[in-house]
Order: sequence, then C-alpha cells, then structure tokens
Amino acid sequence: MSTGIFSPAVKNIDKIIILLEKQYPDALETSLGHRDAFQLLVATILAAQSTDKLVNKVTPGLFRKYKTIHDFADADPEELEQDIRTTGFFRNKTKNIMGAARALVKDFNGEVPGNMEDLISLPGVGRKTANVVLGDCFKKPVIIVDTHMKRISHHIGLTLNTNPDKIEFDLKKIVPDAKQTVFSHKIVAHGRTICIARRPKCIICPILKYCKYGQENA
Repeated sequence: MSTGIFSPAVKNIDKIIILLEKQYPDALETSLGHRDAFQLLVATILAAQSTDKLVNKVTPGLFRKYKTIHDFADADPEELEQDIRTTGFFRNKTKNIMGAARALVKDFNGEVPGNMEDLISLPGVGRKTANVVLGDCFKKPVIIVDTHMKRISHHIGLTLNTNPDKIEFDLKKIVPDAKQTVFSHKIVAHGRTICIARRPKCIICPILKYCKYGQENA
C-alpha cells in the first residue's frame, strides 16, 4: 500500500472510519474551547504537555482578560506566565504565545493565516498545532498527529513510522480527504475512552479485528 506496509487496517481503512464514526458520533472537532482561530491557536499551544480539560479551565478567564491578539502581543510576560501557570511549562508557552501574537500583528495584519507554511512560521507553532487550526477553523483536510494518533495509528498498523510528520504523511495517503479531520478527532476520542495507553480495553474495541496490536495481544 501507499504507506509501505500491507495490513488489515490499511486494507480496511474505510470500514475502520465507519466504525469509529458510529462509536464516537459527537467527536467532530477539538475539545479545546475557542471562539476563533487565534483563541484555538493559543489553546493548542497551552495544551502541549498538558490536557484539554486543564486548558479549558484556564482559557475562559484568559480570553476575558486578553480579548484580542494585540492584548496578548502587548501583555506583561510575568503576568501572563502566572495566568497560564497551571498548564505547565508556562514560561516557554508565554514566550511562544506572545511571539506568535506579535508575528501575526507584524506580518499578517493581525489575522491568523489559513495555510501551513505561514502558520508554522509563527513561534511555538508546529505541524500539529497548525493542523488543529486548519482543520477546525479553516475546514481543510488534515491529519492531526497528537499523542493519541501517534500511538494508535502505529498500534492499529496504519503506519510503521513513529515520527509525527511521517505518520501524518502516511495517513494522508490512505484516509480520504473528506474524512481526515474527523478521523483525527475520532482517534482522540478512542484514545481517551477505549484505546487507553496503559490499559487498553481491547475486549470492547469496535475495530479490534482490524488492529495489529489487539490481535497480537488478544
């Protein structure tokens, strides 16, 4: 197959997608709260080495205090650090958020760009963060490789790679464009509820018969 491997999962990707859609009908977008592309950009930066649940406790107050890109660009770094402290790695996240805001003001007229090249030019924004924004705010077909996608796609047998960028490119070859973003969110839901890292519930997994890991450990 186009990923360089042949497995039941790759052969049956359409069936896997259908089963995940039935299992997680409400997993249609990121669980990070946001009202616009910049808020999602900030929330995704905050979610690094943290959880969406924790970030969602911080962002409502954060976005009430800092209402615009200019507010973040002109923020007092030490004050912003304290505002996001509970998300972890708050000094580096403050640097990235303020850097991204300033770059958007300087180079993009205060607007979040809708393409990968410009997004990853922003401080603290890699392909994963860019894809979250592109998929949910700009409705572009994307594969979001977070910790769940990295682990589960490898377990299932959709890729032999462990590098996130290579996993993204592998999956984009086999997942239909129209399904890519939603597939990414379904995998996150699957990783949170059934294919849990330390205690996968293989016995109730809807895609067990297509999963390399599940079959080997059944």
